[in-house]
Amino acid sequence: MALVHLVIVLALLEFFAFGMAVGKARGTYGVAAPATSGNELFERYYRVQMNTLELLIMLIPAMWLAARYMDPRIVAALGALYLIGRLVYFVSYVKEPKTRGLGFALSSVPILVLMLGALFGAARAVWHHL
Repeated sequence: MALVHLVIVLALLEFFAFGMAVGKARGTYGVAAPATSGNELFERYYRVQMNTLELLIMLIPAMWLAARYMDPRIVAALGALYLIGRLVYFVSYVKEPKTRGLGFALSSVPILVLMLGALFGAARAVWHHL
């Protein structure tokens, strides 16, 4: 389980770093808080952070639940793939949003696998207790 915990903390740190990048982009592109628009390049940073938040709220519970029913090393590896995917997403989205597909796939498919693993594992556990 420690590997799973490590990957979860890394995902939180990655999100924190994306937030710091948004803060820096505010200064660089002159977008004062609380505005979230006004410069396209700033908006790209901001969207990466918000898109990451949207996935992060699925990733963490999916990892916790999947680790109950799956090999934690596999769960951690799927989480690591998510981390790589988010980094690819960040770089590609900031550079050219149309190229974000690979990063999105690398970060969303692991979440789907984790959710399905947790669902299958929980259903199997319920079935065995009937």
